[in-house]
Amino acid sequence: MTDYAVEMQNICKQFPLVLANDDVTFTVQQGEIHALVGENGAGKSTLMNILYGLLRLDSGRISVNGQVVHFAGPGDAIAHGIGMVHQHFMLIPPLTVAENVVLGQEPSKKGFVDIARANQIVQALSDQYGLKVDPAAKVETLSVGIEQRIEIIKVLYRGAEILILDEPTAVLIPQEVDELFEILRSLKNQGKTIIFITHKLQEVMAVSDAVTVMRRGKVVGTVRTENTTRQEIATMMVGRQVLFRVERTQAEPGAVVLTVKDLKALNNKNLPALRGISFSVREGEILGIAGVEGNGQTELVEVLTGLRKAESGTVELNGQVITNYSPRLIRESGTGHIPEDRRRRGLVLDFTVAQNMVLGIHYRPPFVRQLGLDVINFGPIREKAQRLLKEFDIRPPDQENLAGNLSGGNQQKVIVAREFDQNPKLLIAAQPTRGIDVGSIEFIHQRLLQARNKGKAVLLISADLEEILSISDRIAVMYEGQIVGILDPQEATEARLGLMMTGGGT
Repeated sequence: MTDYAVEMQNICKQFPLVLANDDVTFTVQQGEIHALVGENGAGKSTLMNILYGLLRLDSGRISVNGQVVHFAGPGDAIAHGIGMVHQHFMLIPPLTVAENVVLGQEPSKKGFVDIARANQIVQALSDQYGLKVDPAAKVETLSVGIEQRIEIIKVLYRGAEILILDEPTAVLIPQEVDELFEILRSLKNQGKTIIFITHKLQEVMAVSDAVTVMRRGKVVGTVRTENTTRQEIATMMVGRQVLFRVERTQAEPGAVVLTVKDLKALNNKNLPALRGISFSVREGEILGIAGVEGNGQTELVEVLTGLRKAESGTVELNGQVITNYSPRLIRESGTGHIPEDRRRRGLVLDFTVAQNMVLGIHYRPPFVRQLGLDVINFGPIREKAQRLLKEFDIRPPDQENLAGNLSGGNQQKVIVAREFDQNPKLLIAAQPTRGIDVGSIEFIHQRLLQARNKGKAVLLISADLEEILSISDRIAVMYEGQIVGILDPQEATEARLGLMMTGGGT
């Protein structure tokens, strides 16, 4: 028997625009937690999609537990004990936890689905691996962290001994991340092998036994986690030294740009989400809003950008009341918006990169010619796209590529490029670095600081306390739809912010 659970040797995968995997050799020992890291577009997800049978390799060889395998689809991978938890969960909200887990492989009794047996199976798996889920609960009532546990139970139910997790912490709050790591350690202690793709190097250091670094389709190296540092991994990923905290000069705030007074709004269930929010943002400053997700930050951003109606209160931009203006009028008043959900709110995935680059201003000259009816003027669109592809290092640098074909980080760069290039007076950045690599995080932080230094007002909403502390000039903390305190970064610590974020006082 081999010591390797997975051996991928000399793997090549070519797409029309890019060589995604270039002679990649990747090995994972049995019973270890192995992190796979690299810049956006480095080829990590492609490699794991090949291992799970979602993509066919062009050349190379795969062995699982010493046996050479050929996967025509995910069914073959599952039959060899491989399961994959995708970044975007694949659950049916109206169904229960147990119904989601057994879907497609339902236990039956006298020709009918045996729900009682399904509940027993899910409860047993939950207890065995410390997953703590209620089999009878409807998925639509559960948090994102619990949804991820359901996805893990789904692959365990199908007999997975090797688990692939793609960006498992991208949408989790810090407490859920800690709980997930306890689950991963429990799985490892019970003999499972875990591969997880991530960009968060502090998590690599916290939970992995080994780490493989990819860059531009190649493996740069594999190291034991105990023998390396976060800085060394970052340098391997990017090919240069990376600043985890960019240099921030003292802010010189000017006139007030955004004023929010006693703002109230409801959530999607018609329950109070904003309970009298008041704050302001000035020229030349970044106001960071920290908080556990689900405490009104999403609704606040939606009200400020015209995507949700305020019940009462006012929003002023440069002294002009814009409360409940349409999204177009708010943009035309000078607001840029990096949304927290890039796929649902930031991009049209079936449009080209060039088309996405002009969203929000696509109806203005020079992008249209007014000849009775507006006619698209492709020349200026292409020129703008080509300039931004180069300036923001978007890969592959092909403006005709569909946005849906890009990696998550490069999709985010398209949005950032578009919003910055429109030169807004106020930039609202919601989770601007979620799910992107350390080099891109550094780049976006520098851009946000450059905007602030040019006199822009920046409202940063982030669940990442390190990000909030790194670039904010003032920090507001939200809890249960209210601002519970505004701090100077010099007096704010992660511990103090964490206490405020959970209602523990100031």
